[in-house]
Amino acid sequence: MLREHPVPPRLVISGLRGGSGKTILSVGIIAAWRKQGKNVTPFKKGPDYIDAGWLALAAGQPCYNLDTFLVSSTRIIDHFLSRAAAGNMAVIEGNRGLYDSIDPEGSTSTAELAKLLKVPVILSVDATKITRTMAAVVAGCEQFDPEVHIRGVVLNRVAGTRHESILRRSIDTHCGIPVVGAVPKLKAEDFPERHMGLVPTPEHDWAKDSIDAATETATKYLDLTTLASIASEASLTLGLSAATQAPRSGEASRAAACPRIGIIRDSAFQFYYPENIDALTTAGAEIVFFSPLERASVPPVDAIYIGGGFPETHAAALADNVQFRQELKQLAEKGLPIYAECGGLMYLGEELVLDDGRFPMAGVLPIVYGFSRRPQGHGYTIFKVDRPNPFYDVGTRLTGHEFHYSKVLEFRGDDQDMAFAMERGNGLFNGRDGAMVHNVLATYSHIHALGTPQWAEGLVKRARMYRKSR
Repeated sequence: MLREHPVPPRLVISGLRGGSGKTILSVGIIAAWRKQGKNVTPFKKGPDYIDAGWLALAAGQPCYNLDTFLVSSTRIIDHFLSRAAAGNMAVIEGNRGLYDSIDPEGSTSTAELAKLLKVPVILSVDATKITRTMAAVVAGCEQFDPEVHIRGVVLNRVAGTRHESILRRSIDTHCGIPVVGAVPKLKAEDFPERHMGLVPTPEHDWAKDSIDAATETATKYLDLTTLASIASEASLTLGLSAATQAPRSGEASRAAACPRIGIIRDSAFQFYYPENIDALTTAGAEIVFFSPLERASVPPVDAIYIGGGFPETHAAALADNVQFRQELKQLAEKGLPIYAECGGLMYLGEELVLDDGRFPMAGVLPIVYGFSRRPQGHGYTIFKVDRPNPFYDVGTRLTGHEFHYSKVLEFRGDDQDMAFAMERGNGLFNGRDGAMVHNVLATYSHIHALGTPQWAEGLVKRARMYRKSR
């Protein structure tokens, strides 16, 4: 049963493909509207941490994830409404091309999300070496699914005024969709890139300057007034599940003393969905952030969550902090619950082998990692829990995503030491994932707490048990 719920003006910024410039456009629009005094809530469609970090920095508040592979459609609607209600404008950055999906039916595409949330679409197109043909491309996107409401086009990498004029007239004549901006090719140094896309904001010393550059670009080259008008044309209501419940953090906190869950968060380990951290709080945990890049010892905690990131770019500093590594291993051997994803999985291993040497890590797991020039895991994952482990019930089927260039060079365990059987995705080794030892579970797959509620419940439960046993 659904009940109608008010929702603020909103836009989806999408493109024809990945790398079409939609992140910089989204950042610029959000930052420019924020400068005008609007309270913009940012969202990112698809499994992504880096773009979300830039969107959050532009908005001055967390960026939330909307992904219908990881989270059910009903929960997506509820989540969007609850978060968007805090602001007076919402901007969703799409992923890849507008209609790109995991199947021919369009499942999990940005277009499907736009229809689900009744959001008008702004299409970012790369105008490099193209003129009238762009009108055919835009018309094709418009006609491909009439239920997707494309309400504006932004021309990217325009060569000059003559080029812009031809493009504008062609799209206006053949599509009837307004061109709401024309952006020339931008300087690459404002938004440096690496193998996973834009460099994450914690590693970018000039992040504030980049946001300022994007704000100036949006103000100069985009029609922000028309964009705001298009956003306001969106349906003013959406169906909210009548079963939606308020967070139960108060109930959980009263049920038992709050366990302290430590989260390692810094420029080496920065990939966390804010929803995951919120879920731990809702389940009754007190959150403590700390970093092996900043302190020599592990603080008093009842469990640890280590997210993904780029430990390879900080390998020397992580290796040099011998005391922290040794303490972490000793705590794991004493039963401290630890959950780790991707970069955290690598840090819990024995070594990282890079071009410039071998770097010892925490040594909790008997694994040595190297790196490849190509992704070793990339995309959505589906896996079944088929071994007893600290956090999930056997038989549970989970969804997640993986994206890593690291690979296993040595694994001195066996299949019995891994909790997950991969149904989709590469996993860690031999079609399996979820390395286990003591109360430690580490995996290449990132999960989203709204789609995997067992995760926060399991981690907080283990943290309470550890707290009582001390």
